[in-house]
Amino acid sequence: MSYTALAIDLDGTLLVGEDLSARNRDAVAAAHAAGLAIIIATARWRHMAQRIADQIGLAQPIIACSGAQVYLPDSQRDIFDHRLPAAFVAELYALCNEQRCVATVTVADEVILKLDGEPSPGLLSPEMRWVPQLSTNAHAAPRIAAIQGSAINEIIKGDLKLRYADQVNIYDSIGPNGKIIITITAKAANKGEALLASCQHLGIQPAQVITFGDAENDIEMFKVSGASVAMGQASDAVKAAATAVTAANTEDGVAQAIDRILRTGAP
Repeated sequence: MSYTALAIDLDGTLLVGEDLSARNRDAVAAAHAAGLAIIIATARWRHMAQRIADQIGLAQPIIACSGAQVYLPDSQRDIFDHRLPAAFVAELYALCNEQRCVATVTVADEVILKLDGEPSPGLLSPEMRWVPQLSTNAHAAPRIAAIQGSAINEIIKGDLKLRYADQVNIYDSIGPNGKIIITITAKAANKGEALLASCQHLGIQPAQVITFGDAENDIEMFKVSGASVAMGQASDAVKAAATAVTAANTEDGVAQAIDRILRTGAP
């Protein structure tokens, strides 16, 4: 198989915390220079993903919000955009307002941070806005909700996940601080479907893509791609779903796999 693109997750994969290492940056840039399209595929919002892409010099489609959005940086438009159902959002917001938690909700072109206590000035990126409470009127139709908090996450997985199983995806993800974060998207939104939309836009087949990831929400992307690489620190379930395993993100596992791909044509 001749591969023509790489789709790479950010947190726990290309990044360590918030940092892009020089080795990973240079490896991705080398793959791009060799003719491989580079698709960033993240649970984060597109602004953050675009900042990473800009560091490397990329302008290919960005899969953001755990597959709820595919954004084209060159034309500044979406080709894939799915929002959470209103009834679910109303229940989720009520829980977030009742429980101690950190909730990040991507709405339109803005990222809403619900946090108990206003964050220090300068800690929020330009697209972020702090609120003490979430509102279905002011913060309607989110693409993704990311929730951190052990008590609220137990309620979400024990109740909402069961009742809305046919309408939403609820995954455990690893945040930049290494803690478990629940990511929630509409049922039609996942990294696999978003990768298919990206491939169609680029005029390539999914079988021509090698995907990289470390978490449960990357598995749908693994399923539709020609080859897949799990990070060394990923769970056994994620590793079992991939066709290859590389070193941990703290050991520049993406760069190690890209070096093999450029030498041998496969990870």
